[in-house]
Amino acid sequence: MATDIFETRESQVRSYCMNWPATFERASGAYQWSEDGTKYLDFFSGAGALNYGHNHPELRDLVVEYVANDGVTHSMDMKTPAKRRFLETFERIILEPRNLDYKVMFPGPTGTNTVEAALKLARKVTGRQHILSFTNAFHGMTLGSLSVTGNSMKRKGAGIPLTNSSKIPYDDYFDGDIPDFLWLERVLEDSGSGVDKPAAVIVETVQGEGGLNAARMEWLKALHDLLKRHKILLIVDDVQAGCGRTGKFFSFEDAGIVPDIVCVSKSISGYGLAMALTLFKPELDVWEGGEHNGTFRGNNLAFVTGARALELFWSDDSFQKELAGRIDELKQGLEKIAEHVKGAYVKGRGFLTGLHFPNPDTAGKVAAEAYKRNMLMETSGPEDEVVKLMPPLTIDSEDLQKGLKILEEAVLAATGQMSEPSRLRPPH
Repeated sequence: MATDIFETRESQVRSYCMNWPATFERASGAYQWSEDGTKYLDFFSGAGALNYGHNHPELRDLVVEYVANDGVTHSMDMKTPAKRRFLETFERIILEPRNLDYKVMFPGPTGTNTVEAALKLARKVTGRQHILSFTNAFHGMTLGSLSVTGNSMKRKGAGIPLTNSSKIPYDDYFDGDIPDFLWLERVLEDSGSGVDKPAAVIVETVQGEGGLNAARMEWLKALHDLLKRHKILLIVDDVQAGCGRTGKFFSFEDAGIVPDIVCVSKSISGYGLAMALTLFKPELDVWEGGEHNGTFRGNNLAFVTGARALELFWSDDSFQKELAGRIDELKQGLEKIAEHVKGAYVKGRGFLTGLHFPNPDTAGKVAAEAYKRNMLMETSGPEDEVVKLMPPLTIDSEDLQKGLKILEEAVLAATGQMSEPSRLRPPH
């Protein structure tokens, strides 16, 4: 199959396709097929945008039906039946059972769009400019989001100074040697510290791109309480860790906190369609009409699939209980695989998890060996030292075990303990 056009015409800014050169033609559930019929087990899930797998049949049929009946696709912020149904469903299934009273804003359709809206709103509400974020954080690729991102390579791409933000240590950054929030608490209480009071602190409960660092629930609760005392807004970036990826719909639920602002994207549409929400407490809704807008903030196809996905998976706790069993299964499998490499250990939480290797080069080799065995996974961390796994939340036990087996072979091969790959058979 011809691939020259990708090399001659597309920008070299590409990344994933450099490691996975296959041309993917179709997808279903936990699998993708390339043009030559090769079947790939997908533990990447569109970087977390496909929590319910590829082309869930009921959601797919809704898209086809909606388009076939000339349903409104593009509506900006105008009212449509599809938007009404999504908002009503989100309120009934997600917000009310969790006693969350959030206004819902539809910014631009991506993760960085909801982060930009959150930062802008925090500054508008408080009248303060400075934002605090954490070491190894990643919040997006636009300028505001980059300013609160820790990754030096991504920050460098901005081409200009990234200001009005400071980085503070994430949970266990100093390996427990320094008390949590010692610096932050001290400077906030000292009028002579010279540190301006920030508008907000933005945090990921699991740092998806930063190495799968998972904050303890007690750490998140302490952060929440400290900021509340000082009247500083707490923004939780749930773009990748949300929508069930860590076991609950919101990744902060187990901490027993209510963030002031929550950023949601990736899997909120349930189908991989571009959509984002910025959620915030009603008293923070100080926007003037049109003060923050965008052409693609009314994706009605995403409203249609998003509402139905909430009904299918979150109407009661049955899916969450089933997911908890799969999470345990994955963790146990990873712990056994980690035993093959001295110093390796499991990181992350829920279905946003993986393996940290003492040699930073190992993770990339493992991912490459997995691809040879027809499985997709990526790496994470400042040195790409972590193998990152994001299977679809709907994966069955058989496919999960198949993925763990391939990962084990890939680890053995990457560390010189195994050589010949055993490939998945292409479909007949």
